[in-house]
Amino acid sequence: MRTSLMASLLLGCSLFAVDYSSMIESPDASKIIQKDLLGPAKASTMPTDCISTDPKAIARGAFIFHNLNGETKDTPPEGLSKTNSDGSEKQFGNCIACHNIEGAKGAGNIGPDLHAYKKNFIDSGARNDQFVYQKIADARIDNPNTHMTINLTTGLFNQREICDIASYIVSPK
Repeated sequence: MRTSLMASLLLGCSLFAVDYSSMIESPDASKIIQKDLLGPAKASTMPTDCISTDPKAIARGAFIFHNLNGETKDTPPEGLSKTNSDGSEKQFGNCIACHNIEGAKGAGNIGPDLHAYKKNFIDSGARNDQFVYQKIADARIDNPNTHMTINLTTGLFNQREICDIASYIVSPK
């Protein structure tokens, strides 16, 4: 009786079994991966007037740098827009997710600490403005295994925005 009951249950279940495999989305992962791959590392030459002591440039750099996860509701400083040229919302910085710097809230501890960067690296001659610009533009030039965001090469930031961030980092605080 037990065997026949089990057989009946199995037969009853098989009558209602449905093949759902056609309903499961199966995208071509190779196309998705290809789209997401980064291009080769790109050396960038810093524009001549890039690093600025202009308070407006430094304010734009600070705004971008301190915008943790793009969640700021603050109005961007003069010369900085919250929208891209195509009308989509601009994702700013998130630099403090990995880096610590003067005045940071929620600063990260993954990337180098940028406290007193000007004094420790620029004024000492250990680094120069071109190094800072390149590091922000595409850090893969001197570290192919970096986990830092590739900003200029991917178009996440334009040259002016990278100059503003660099100006902020090397400014006295």
